[in-house]
Amino acid sequence: MTTLLETRYRAVLRLLPASYRREREEEMVETYLWDIDRDLQDQSRPTLGEVASIAALAVRCRLGAPGSPRRYAVLGSAVRLFALAAVLLQAASAVVDRTLELTWSFTHGASGRQMFLSGFTGRGATDTVVAVLTWTLPLLWTVAYFALLHDRRRPARYSALGAALPALWPLVRPLTGDGMPPGVPWYETSAALLAWLPALALCAAHHRDAPPARLPAGSPGLVFLAGCVVTGGSLVLVPGVADFVWAPATGFVVGALGWLLWRARRGNGHSPGAALALAALGLLVLAARVAALYPWLHVPGAGVLLGGGLGQTAALVLLTAALAVVGGRDLARR
Repeated sequence: MTTLLETRYRAVLRLLPASYRREREEEMVETYLWDIDRDLQDQSRPTLGEVASIAALAVRCRLGAPGSPRRYAVLGSAVRLFALAAVLLQAASAVVDRTLELTWSFTHGASGRQMFLSGFTGRGATDTVVAVLTWTLPLLWTVAYFALLHDRRRPARYSALGAALPALWPLVRPLTGDGMPPGVPWYETSAALLAWLPALALCAAHHRDAPPARLPAGSPGLVFLAGCVVTGGSLVLVPGVADFVWAPATGFVVGALGWLLWRARRGNGHSPGAALALAALGLLVLAARVAALYPWLHVPGAGVLLGGGLGQTAALVLLTAALAVVGGRDLARR
């Protein structure tokens, strides 16, 4: 006779893919019930740790654990490539932004240095701490990128989560009694998604059973340097149209276009799910691009910035659509 505890365990095990349950469910249920007196099983429940362990196993199985069905292997590959590409984009943008800020501040004499330092001083303790962390923590994207490509998964996870933390502050700040922002914070929400979805994807998809992360071409240092050159060059060459999203969006456009050209030459030797991974990243960047551009639509004298932003938006739409089509064809062939 089935006890209530066994029914509850089987209900939790339904989180696992059907193929995994067919092979392991009976063994797992027997293991969980082994040392529990049958008379007590109707009064017991799976522990929180057991539920969390099963949920983590379900995520690993669906993101390409060894022996997973082909569709889960492709999904896992796509999520890992999405996380890697997004972390690279965030890392290059963070390093370039802070390098240019420091360069400008310390090449404009005392007034430039004072302007830079005023962003951290002359305010309350909480605001000072937040300003320092907002400036420094995003540099951890670079740590996450290199740690991931050197198969240091735990440092990569912690670094990515730490780097994403500042993106939450604009959404959390109103809860501290500092006033509510007018309307819906579209840009803040899109920026938080652009930071946290890659960080969570990295933690979930680069699990202990996943293959090591690798780039489609080039060494980690050269690819990172190329990303910095592209994002930094976009800010230096066209400063009149640059806003918060300009550099990462330019980096994505150039990187995605380069990947499509590389894939066209390479043929079918590409990683499974790569096109869909880049398409997903393109959607996130596009959402941030539109959200950052919207407030300028009715600002007089913002024609140059709007023109650049709309041109970039069009490029993002075309590239993301092209990547989605390529990804769909790849899946159809498989």
